[in-house]
Amino acid sequence: MSDLLVTAEDWARHRREQLAQLPPQLASNSLPDVLLPYQRELLDATAMWQLVVVDKSRRIGATWGIGADAVLTAGARKSAGGMDVLYIGYNLDMAREFIDTCAMWARAFSPACSEVNEFLFKEKDEKGADRSIQAFRISFASGFEIVALSSRPRSLRGRQGYVILDEFAFHDDAEELLKAAMAFLIWGGKVLVISTHDGVDNPFNALINEIREGRRPGCVVRCTFDDALQQGLYQRICLVTGKTWSLEAEAKFRADIRAFYGSGAAEELDCVPSQGSGVYLTSALIEACMTAEAPILRLACPLGFELKPDAERASYVDDWLQEHVEPVLKQLDGRLRHVYGYDFARSGDLSVMLPLAEGRDLVRRTPFAVELRNVPFREQERIMFYVADRLPRFGGAKHDARGNGQALAEYAVQKYGPLAVEAVMPSQPWYIANVPPLKRRFEDRTVAIPRDSDVKDDMRQIKMVRGVPKVPDDAHTTGADGGQRHGDFAIALVLANAAMDAGVFEYAYQAATAEAAAGGGNQLFETHGGRALW
Repeated sequence: MSDLLVTAEDWARHRREQLAQLPPQLASNSLPDVLLPYQRELLDATAMWQLVVVDKSRRIGATWGIGADAVLTAGARKSAGGMDVLYIGYNLDMAREFIDTCAMWARAFSPACSEVNEFLFKEKDEKGADRSIQAFRISFASGFEIVALSSRPRSLRGRQGYVILDEFAFHDDAEELLKAAMAFLIWGGKVLVISTHDGVDNPFNALINEIREGRRPGCVVRCTFDDALQQGLYQRICLVTGKTWSLEAEAKFRADIRAFYGSGAAEELDCVPSQGSGVYLTSALIEACMTAEAPILRLACPLGFELKPDAERASYVDDWLQEHVEPVLKQLDGRLRHVYGYDFARSGDLSVMLPLAEGRDLVRRTPFAVELRNVPFREQERIMFYVADRLPRFGGAKHDARGNGQALAEYAVQKYGPLAVEAVMPSQPWYIANVPPLKRRFEDRTVAIPRDSDVKDDMRQIKMVRGVPKVPDDAHTTGADGGQRHGDFAIALVLANAAMDAGVFEYAYQAATAEAAAGGGNQLFETHGGRALW
């Protein structure tokens, strides 16, 4: 529902349907919790992670919520996790606003603390001369304090505790600021980076991508303007300003705010860095991870095939499996764990079943791919089970369960169990969580896919769509066979890589042979090609 083309009427209808699904006490405009859900999610993240990045819309109250965290942290004893809190904004007004927020929370929590003090923070400039920076402080009986500054002090390197970098994308020399903040983590401190976007090449966007791709440990909390509205932002605004909340008033508020931002709404409200559209994986990156050793097994059924008798269809498919698939399955390395991803299509686009094996060198290789065009539902089920049953050390699968694919996904879940197979309904958060780790594998050369022009075209269909890496809904291409494609291989690969990341393990046994028994003692044997037991 975050599309810029959503009208006020569309938004009101969407919210009415959403609220109708909630319990009465939550659907009403009764007094809400102190913190909205996305603010609570932020505090949960800072409690679990040393490094948290908040990818947010403008003015949704993230900094206000984190003020509570700052007070609870500075007000606690050291044995309870207490520490100094250092807030750095890019101007004096931000520093003053944050310290006032913390003072409000301190009064609400009633911890022993001092009044807000204004003082001069000393640092060295580039020439080594003393320089004074106006700052604000609240001291607590715990012995810790909250200090808010209006610019980046070099003295940050000499302190320890919990550092909050607000509107990080707009700081001068943000990269050096982040380096200095990372030192806080060595002795158990925490770093919170909060910002809206300021371009795709900004250090803030680079930091987010590093965490999402697994290059840097940490957690990204994302909240768009529409996310905040759905979780009660406008209801909170009405509570504070004394206005009467209604669905129609909220829809008009949303439309007006978007109109005010105009073309900047995507970046300011929807967490989409500007100039963030385009090809996600370059041709050079894709080709460097291609191998001629992985065949693509293609089956295209003629028109009217679905009307033939069941026995004739089954025989046709069985012959194809015996001739083309069985020889490849016999060549699989039984020592390696295998998973698969399945992107379903009945007509028009392709169904792609993509096994993935992780080698001892941790490179994930596609030993082969199965592409099905115009194959009926029952025959796709037959092919899927035939291949999955013969994958050595089968470690799970993920199915695209949108539309007609839901039935096939359900069959797989029923046969192999919900811990092994997931029926995926891809959403923006799902793409954000699972596409960047695959990109990292291409960059690190730890994935290998078939060397094929159609496969390359499919991988190039992944684009940044409003800040989300995905195959756009209208990204249709024509394959070498003249048929339509929709990035099908790329979707199957994302699913397979996510299945491997899920880390489902196989437990099985192999009976001891007479020869082993003669050797004396019990022996543990590694099972190859067995089914997992859950």
